[in-house]
Amino acid sequence: MRRTIYETGLTLVIGAAGAVVFWLIGFPAAVLTGPAAAVSVATLMGAPTLMPARLRDAVFLIIGVTIGSTVTPEVIATALTWPISLAVLVATLVAVIVGAQQALMRVFAYDRMTALLCATPGHLSYVLTLSTELGADVPRVALVQTVRVLLLTLAVPVLIALWGVEGQAYLTDYGAIAPLALALTFVAALAVGWVFLRLHVPAALVLGGMAVSALGHGSGLTPGVIPAWLQIGAFLCMGTLIGTRFRGFDPRGIWAALGAGMVTTLVACAVASVGAVVASWMIGLPAAALLLAFAPGGVEAMAAIAVETGLEPALVAAHHVFRLLVLTVLVPVMIARARTGA
Repeated sequence: MRRTIYETGLTLVIGAAGAVVFWLIGFPAAVLTGPAAAVSVATLMGAPTLMPARLRDAVFLIIGVTIGSTVTPEVIATALTWPISLAVLVATLVAVIVGAQQALMRVFAYDRMTALLCATPGHLSYVLTLSTELGADVPRVALVQTVRVLLLTLAVPVLIALWGVEGQAYLTDYGAIAPLALALTFVAALAVGWVFLRLHVPAALVLGGMAVSALGHGSGLTPGVIPAWLQIGAFLCMGTLIGTRFRGFDPRGIWAALGAGMVTTLVACAVASVGAVVASWMIGLPAAALLLAFAPGGVEAMAAIAVETGLEPALVAAHHVFRLLVLTVLVPVMIARARTGA
């Protein structure tokens, strides 16, 4: 117990220091990207970093509630255009997988199956399960996927900043949410999230928080902004969690996978950027928000960046959940093609 407390405390201190440094140098979304970078470096250097499961789940719940609080009548009206952007998203997924797979095979000499699983943009637990069953190089798949999540978390805010886009306010100013309403929201969100977990729904706690909070805010039952300190704490922990994923990996293997992870990230960013521009032209939403929706990083991380930047958090989260559902069907189809050499 003492060791857990020590390692958790050390990890959060490192994460907070990273957030401060990134804020001082003006790095985008510093409260999320700073901890991700600092804790990743510390973990690679051998620091005993740790994010306990219960704290992780609490963070997911808070992020879900925060996203749900952005649901307004304007967001609901905008949702009518989402089927078009969802179709573009599917096209970008196929392009990312095919492009990254070919790059890994030609540049890094990965075998076809390992390259396909490394190139799959997300759904890590599902991909690792498939890797084990198919006899692929599981450690390599896990490393490349972890590097991808970290690099996307760092790269996407920079791309948004380079585009010169700033987020817009997405809540009518109702002031701070009432403490009782906030407490009831979290209790209900936890219950719904638990049901989603039992049903094996992707990102269950995030979705539970989103569903309850969106219902409360959209109906006017629980108006008000989630406290800033709660949001900042959740973002800091989210970035910290990304960094802890490198714990237990052989540093030599990590450096070997870094190049492959960078290539898959570059392919993903390029394809997502093109898809975002196309979808923006078709439906009139900000290209930066659609980039966040299309960039295949972690659901929680991309949603947190959307909240931090004020770029259509509900749209971003919905697209990422849809991405996971599509991958559940798409990956087995592509595996079958890989097996036949098609």
